[in-house]
Amino acid sequence: MYIRTEVELARAVTALTKADRRFAEALALAGHPPLRKRADGFAGLAAIVVSQQLSTASAKAIWGRLESALDPLDAAAVARARPARLARAGLSAPKIRTLKAIAKAAMCGDLDLAALVEMPADQAHQALTAIHGIGPWTADIYLLFCLGHADAWPAGDLALQEAARLLFKLESRPTAKEMQPLAERWRPWRGAAAYTLWAYYRVAKQRDGAPIQTRAKTAGR
Repeated sequence: MYIRTEVELARAVTALTKADRRFAEALALAGHPPLRKRADGFAGLAAIVVSQQLSTASAKAIWGRLESALDPLDAAAVARARPARLARAGLSAPKIRTLKAIAKAAMCGDLDLAALVEMPADQAHQALTAIHGIGPWTADIYLLFCLGHADAWPAGDLALQEAARLLFKLESRPTAKEMQPLAERWRPWRGAAAYTLWAYYRVAKQRDGAPIQTRAKTAGR
């Protein structure tokens, strides 16, 4: 099951609504969610790491400097780059360690980014989070936006948690742990649920429904 095109997203949202009619309310208010497709591979995963807990403008500026410093921006270039060079682009020490770990894993075969496309979402998630610095949120955002896995579920996303509280009229915002059983009935369309909840969040809260990582102590987690 994949969500890589507008047609596939529409099909997934339709199936989701049949599984849980409560999403019809979200769609009536917010309309059809937009497709948020990103590049995959090393650069796609690296871009997610770079953007964690930063404003869109700051992440874009750092990414631009990184692309200028490393051309092409691939696993080999990151593995060769001195930490001081990466720091001059604006990367924090934890993010440098994470990018270095991803580059090393990709080059030695511990992380086969191409193979993740054909894996079930849960198995691909496990392969990603086995790498130092890649947490559940990072893995799920990569699986959903870069690979189009229809069942990826970023349970640690703050915007999704708040949207779930509002749509399902919960007393408090659910935690990442509580979001997991909440989404079981939506399999294999949990990714479509995420898309719909982000769109609902944007309208209900009158702010952007882009993914917002829950604050953590280390990059990627």
